[in-house]
Amino acid sequence: MTPSDGPANPITSLEQALHAARALVLADLAAREVAEADVVSMVEESVVQRRWWVEQWPDGADFVAGLVAQDVQDALLEKYGRWPLCPVCGSGDPHALEVEPELGPDPQWVCHKAGVRVAALGGLGAAGAAGGVASS
Repeated sequence: MTPSDGPANPITSLEQALHAARALVLADLAAREVAEADVVSMVEESVVQRRWWVEQWPDGADFVAGLVAQDVQDALLEKYGRWPLCPVCGSGDPHALEVEPELGPDPQWVCHKAGVRVAALGGLGAAGAAGGVASS
């Protein structure tokens, strides 16, 4: 086979959704400077689990990015603390943004305390300077 023959196995829509989810979450982790090896492993573990989930429910492919973000957020909370920290609220206790919709397309990072959309998933790099993880 030559390079001009094209790929032997074209990328399926499932794989495209999983790769996109991974890329969006990794972009947000990198933007907040927490994309260490063990955190990237959390992303990979979520992608593996969500692959099975989408195979069972193919219509859920549009929702997988938000679910991977929530999985990583939960894993970080369990091990390190809240992430991503809200860049909007300057006073009070540090708090994490939440993914909305919880199960839907076009996931967004939202601050429920201020009632504002902060960034689309994958867009935290343009959303302000709050970084790191806050211990719970």
